[in-house]
Amino acid sequence: MIALVIFFMTPCANAEDFPKVTSNKWATKYDGYFRKYAKRYFGAGFDWKWFKAQAIAESNLKEDAKSWVNAKGIMQLMPKTFHEIKKKNPSFVDINQPRWNIAAGIYYDNQLYRKWKAERPFEDKMSFTFASYNAGFRNIVKAQNVCKKSGLNENLWHNIKSVAPNVRGWRHRETLGYVDKINVMME
Repeated sequence: MIALVIFFMTPCANAEDFPKVTSNKWATKYDGYFRKYAKRYFGAGFDWKWFKAQAIAESNLKEDAKSWVNAKGIMQLMPKTFHEIKKKNPSFVDINQPRWNIAAGIYYDNQLYRKWKAERPFEDKMSFTFASYNAGFRNIVKAQNVCKKSGLNENLWHNIKSVAPNVRGWRHRETLGYVDKINVMME
């Protein structure tokens, strides 16, 4: 399990070799939940596989996953975050139940997605969303500020990546590796 955590928490040297979200390597037993809650929170035309790819990057689709900081379940939600989400969604019964963990994770993704209002390519908006989920919204805003000071467009993900090492207090390698894995799985 330690090797798995290290693999998922560090940048992937050969990201191209990482299995696509549609690969037979990944279980399909939760696909119904990903479809249902992607449709509910993002709309009928939104590709639900983005959230399955995120769950693979988070937990390898393991419902009993628990991180060193106590994030739980398939979507690796912090209990405090789940509690806040549950206030607005009382039907989300238990963080440890895959259905509610996935529902809460996608709901939270929607909250973050809506915060990124500036014009940017769709893939960049998804990268900003997933980076915020992983590192916290404020860390990505700090990276945007470093971009602005460097004369770069702060709304493009490749610029965020280029300034990441200069952002104080952000464990950028973890976040960049995480976002890269999701993007590679969706190619």
